[in-house]
Amino acid sequence: MAGFNKVVKSYDEALDGLKDNMFLMVGGFGLCGIPENLIKKVHETGVKGLTIASNNAGVDGFGLGILLEKKQVKKMISSYVGENALFEKQVLSGELELELTPQGTLAEKIRAAGAGIPGFFTATGYGTVVADGKDIKMFNDRPYVLEPAFPKADFALVKAWKADTYGNLIFRKTAANFNPMIATAGIITVVEVEEIVEAGELDPNFIHVPGIYVDRLIKGSFEKRIEQRTVKK
Repeated sequence: MAGFNKVVKSYDEALDGLKDNMFLMVGGFGLCGIPENLIKKVHETGVKGLTIASNNAGVDGFGLGILLEKKQVKKMISSYVGENALFEKQVLSGELELELTPQGTLAEKIRAAGAGIPGFFTATGYGTVVADGKDIKMFNDRPYVLEPAFPKADFALVKAWKADTYGNLIFRKTAANFNPMIATAGIITVVEVEEIVEAGELDPNFIHVPGIYVDRLIKGSFEKRIEQRTVKK
């Protein structure tokens, strides 16, 4: 990787500097649009004590679920925790800390981190345990909860569809989900993609995240496992 060229040649290089006790943001919704190979590499490194902000924790044996197998995750900040028996077991036993966050609030805490906004008010969660210990302010006779933004992630792990060598990103349909926001919110943002083209080949009108946010870029091959398959009898 040199100059404006963000492309790295290996997953070791992509995650160089990853250490114990770091804060990670990881894109994906269920198994859709997850940076599955970067997650596998985190698993292989054996780093522990991680705090991870992601919509959910994958499933048993795939996605972020594999990090639970070696108890690499200290805390999950998520909006959905189904589909994962090991996750449930570790939370109930006290081995894994869980911070449940409403999905829109989770998205905005990520977006605010990328935008440099320290916090925001939302009506979501007022009158529930979500608002416990937080400042409440009235706007137009309605109570709002002050939610702090996340700090910048030590590593933001993102999956995109296509990129140029400068790191400009295009996402495909619902696989975008949390990925564009997370791409802006990392101290080091690492993106894996299905295709890399030369700089200038992407139409600027269709770029979702500019390369200024991307630090490292790698081309991968993806299983794209289906989370729930339903077929007609």
